[in-house]
Amino acid sequence: MYMAPILLIPEKTDVEVEQVVTAYTNRGGRVKRLGKYWVKDEELAAEQIAIYGNQAFALVLAQIYGLELLSPDDTLITRLEHTWTKRTVELKQLGNIKETDFPVFIKPVIPKMFLAGVFQNITDLKKATEGLPNTEEILVSTVIDNIQAEARCYLLNGEVQDIAFYEGSADLSAGKVFVAAFATANKEQLPAAVVADIAYAPQTGWFVLEFNACWGAGLNSCNAENVLNCILAATFNVGR
Repeated sequence: MYMAPILLIPEKTDVEVEQVVTAYTNRGGRVKRLGKYWVKDEELAAEQIAIYGNQAFALVLAQIYGLELLSPDDTLITRLEHTWTKRTVELKQLGNIKETDFPVFIKPVIPKMFLAGVFQNITDLKKATEGLPNTEEILVSTVIDNIQAEARCYLLNGEVQDIAFYEGSADLSAGKVFVAAFATANKEQLPAAVVADIAYAPQTGWFVLEFNACWGAGLNSCNAENVLNCILAATFNVGR
């Protein structure tokens, strides 16, 4: 008989995590708050597990309990057609950036290695990436000006579960049509459960900004009940 997974969350949470907890318990799901999450609980080891929390929390639990977390390929954005990105996005090494490349948007492939943003010159970039090797991989993107809105979208098996603005405003119904078309066209390249952030600018229309993992992404005004299945599907229990 199918048993719904127990949802593991950090002991210290925020408003969005509590919204997910409420949505799951209202459905009859079980939730466990973990303090010393790095200590293996043998009773939990026999359970079907789902995870929702920060990266360190999720990765440690995945290793301890033999789980796989569905995460988007951080370099996928570089392989998408221009139809979806509306800009050039390249994978480069830090040492290959030249003065003539600026101004440019740069973000690390490995999250939080440095603060992503638009850099006006190579001096500013060197300050932000001080201490990192020249071989550090980065995503380099042409800059789109006058972005009016950014929205978060949860996708499950190529279908939109919810979409909401987290900055600015535009025609969200058009944004939903755009991201639904994107998900259909790129379903084979995306994890079964994934968060896609999109943006709108008058000169380009809607375009894909980036991707995030459902097990760790904030709701950003999406409805917890609508995206709960995405969160649960983002943890794969190997061999259980």
